[in-house]
Amino acid sequence: MPISLSPVHPVLFHIGAFLIPSYGALAALGVLLALLLAQRTARIAGLLPAHIWNLCILALFTALIGSRLLLIALNWRDVLKHPLWMIGLATIHHPLLLVAAVILGGAAAVLYARREHLPLLSTADALAAPIALGLACEQFGALLAGSGYGIDARVRWAVTYTDPLAARWSGAPLGIPVQPVQAYAAIAFLTLSLLLVVLLPARRQHGDTAGVALIGAAAIIYLTEIGRDWEGRGSLLHGAINGPQLAAIVLLLAGALLLRERPHTRIATPDALEANHG
Repeated sequence: MPISLSPVHPVLFHIGAFLIPSYGALAALGVLLALLLAQRTARIAGLLPAHIWNLCILALFTALIGSRLLLIALNWRDVLKHPLWMIGLATIHHPLLLVAAVILGGAAAVLYARREHLPLLSTADALAAPIALGLACEQFGALLAGSGYGIDARVRWAVTYTDPLAARWSGAPLGIPVQPVQAYAAIAFLTLSLLLVVLLPARRQHGDTAGVALIGAAAIIYLTEIGRDWEGRGSLLHGAINGPQLAAIVLLLAGALLLRERPHTRIATPDALEANHG
């Protein structure tokens, strides 16, 4: 028998008209865990943890503020009618908001790194595992909210959404068993994060860990999209792929470029240093 998600899951709690969605709470938890992990990975990558902390906070606030302003711009009539409701709704998952947040946050991170003269490849290596961990939490939140829901399924572990808010906020179908594809993605991103933590100290050149992260994320996104409902995700090439899968292909190519041999970015091992001095 398919698993039925409780109606209370899309909303963690509410105070009057102000709602705290489960998706927002899990996403916030992912940010906190990612920040804590980034302090460790920064040291491994040979960077000052304080610089990585500042970079993450700047990128986070830029992404949150930018995506919220975009949400308000797209729904300005509803904002005028229900301002508190829209503030709470700003934490709901939406592909357009996620893309905007990534672009704005990434731009802010690059600008800060250049201003502080942080090596971009080493910074990317340090952030790879924390970002994967944050994405794992985000996908668990999406599972509770009904965002990025799966296709119809008859497997025993299928989930059935029953809360009208899941349909209103995320368009999730009610009363129909669907694949818990968000759980698949969450587990995959968590596994990727653990792998990246292990690989970080053993990387041969700056950017290797980030390259593995991009290729791993590309595989996760492309494969899990097969099990998602494509409604609103952009069908391309006569239905051959959708928007996220096209983005996954771009990530795969970017990861391959980072993993190519670059002698000027190789990390000197203790044995190599001793040989050079000898």
